[in-house]
Amino acid sequence: MEPSIWAQPRDISTHGKLIDNLISQTIVITTLLFIAVVVWLAIAYLKHGEDHKAVYDHGTSKGWMTAKVGVICLVFFGVDGNLFYNSTKDLHETIWNFKAALAKPDTIRMEVNAHQWAWDSRTPGVDGKFGTEDDIVRLNDWVVPVNTDVVIQLAAVDVLHNLYIPTLRLKTDAVPGDIRWTKFNATETGKFEIACSQHCGTNHYKMRATLTVLSKEAYADWTKQAQADAKRWYNPEDETGHWGWEWKEAN
Repeated sequence: MEPSIWAQPRDISTHGKLIDNLISQTIVITTLLFIAVVVWLAIAYLKHGEDHKAVYDHGTSKGWMTAKVGVICLVFFGVDGNLFYNSTKDLHETIWNFKAALAKPDTIRMEVNAHQWAWDSRTPGVDGKFGTEDDIVRLNDWVVPVNTDVVIQLAAVDVLHNLYIPTLRLKTDAVPGDIRWTKFNATETGKFEIACSQHCGTNHYKMRATLTVLSKEAYADWTKQAQADAKRWYNPEDETGHWGWEWKEAN
């Protein structure tokens, strides 16, 4: 069944509904305001015809000032105020609540390094430490378990990039010289596109990757094999391959 042209993009994220609801609320509010303005203009057009005598008004009367302040408050608090309050609340309580996510024993920690024109990812092995021989390092192919928090520390080595996973409602800048935080929790298994939404050079269009979401059982099997492969491929003299950093604690 083909999705409706009015439907929002597919959502496989636990926090995606928060973003979608905020967008829907904003569309409804701005649509109502648009209709109100159109009706107001239509009344003015029909009422003030050729037979209507024009009257000059400075617009400073108590009635006009009350109307203008009322409209300003309606727009500011009804649209901007709603966006500010709900987006701030959602960010701090859910989307940016990294401490709560990291307190869970099954949370996946991942370091992501963006560069022209690829996404490198690193997750620790059984020792739980980054920069050791059992780290699972992937290039443009991330693998995570379903229904599990994944906390990402994001960096870039050259220019500004932007990590964008539409189905997860995730969009975060990767800034050279800085470590940025983001997280997600995928509710469905499958393969999903990772993109860069910030123009980062001549081959920006090639900066695509794949997110593979596995069942928890399949992920456990995959992890065992990936860690075994990592130990075989580990080369202590390969400085380029040791790009990870010491995990930063959440504030």
